[in-house]
Parts: sequence; C-alpha cells; structure tokens
Amino acid sequence: MNVNRSIRKSESGLSSEISGQPYSVSVLKEGYCTAESDGTFRADGTISLITGPQTILVDTGGPWDRDFLVAKLKEKGLTPENVATVVGTHGHSDHVGNLGLFPNAKIIVGCDISVGDRYLPNQLAEGEPYRIDDFVSVIPTPGHMGRDVSVQVKGTSEGTVLVAGDLFERCHDEDSWKELSENPQIQESNRQMALQIADVIIPGHGPLFRVHRE
Repeated sequence: MNVNRSIRKSESGLSSEISGQPYSVSVLKEGYCTAESDGTFRADGTISLITGPQTILVDTGGPWDRDFLVAKLKEKGLTPENVATVVGTHGHSDHVGNLGLFPNAKIIVGCDISVGDRYLPNQLAEGEPYRIDDFVSVIPTPGHMGRDVSVQVKGTSEGTVLVAGDLFERCHDEDSWKELSENPQIQESNRQMALQIADVIIPGHGPLFRVHRE
C-alpha cells in the first residue's frame, strides 16, 4: 500500500497534554536518541500516561528514570499502585526499565500479558488487537523487534492517538529507522498502517506529531 503522496507529518501546534473523553493522554517524558563522538549513543524512551476510566502507562523509561517517573506520577495525583495497566511497547531497557514499580498492574510487554505470575491468553502474536475497553486497544506493530505493540486511544480532542514505541523513532526518521529495525519490510507495512489510523503519533524518541491525510 503506497500512501506517501497523501500523508504529511508535522510536529507543530501540539501540546504534550491531550485531553479527551473518556481518556486523556500525557507525555511524561519525551524520548531521545543522540550519537556520541566515541561511537556510542545515548537514548531514553518516551513515557506516556493515559488517564480516564483506567490509568494506563505506556513505556516506563530506563532504570535511571525511577525517581523521575514516581515524581511525575505524583504531579498527576497518582502513585505507582494506582496504575492499572503498564504496556511495554518492546523489550529494550529504555522502555521497560521500571516495570517493578507497579505491583498492582496488569503488565503487557510485547505479546505477553500477565497479572503477577499468571499469564493471560491473547492473540497479539497472531496479529489481533487486545482491547482494554471501547476506547483503548493494544495493537501488534512488529518490525523494530519481533513482538512490538502500540497503544491506540480513541476519542481525544486531537482524534485518535497512537503511542507507537519505536515503530517511529521520531516524526522525520526516514534517515535512520531502517538501520535500527529487525524486519524493515514488516515495520514499513505497520508504519503505513499507523499513518492511516492515527491522527497523532507519539514516537519512541522524539516529540509527538500530527498526521495529515490529504
């Protein structure tokens, strides 16, 4: 499916706080990835909070973000114990480094869903979404790794928001995402799908951006 001629992306004019009914979406930390002169790079994943009938955290940052994350939740009037569901979009340490903070949460990492030590059946690995409720779904978006997922939130003031993990590194990542991908062909297909279903995308390592379908 070639939709490049009808799709435009832009970062301008978007707040990191998106209101909605029944769910709102907040970017608690904007991810980044920067190259160092010695050939290494520094990276941390975006942390997003979905609030409404349930409290859902998407990606937890790295272990070094522990105190920051607790403080940001406190600013929202929350403690880790209040979080009902934690979604790790994939298994890299800068995205799932604080899973242990959330003792009461259902944990979704890739295609695994668990409550404590009990793992729940689902069809994510077969390509089927996992519906949290009528407004929030976890959808399989592999490519960057083999079992990546994204979280779709409907009904916000900006339309449908997709918290996409590293399906998108950032808005304009065409120069870099393929070299970080385990399966570029599958990832490209899922990127195109995301651009068709989302009005706003929250990427793994940059500012959220708007999708314009023209």
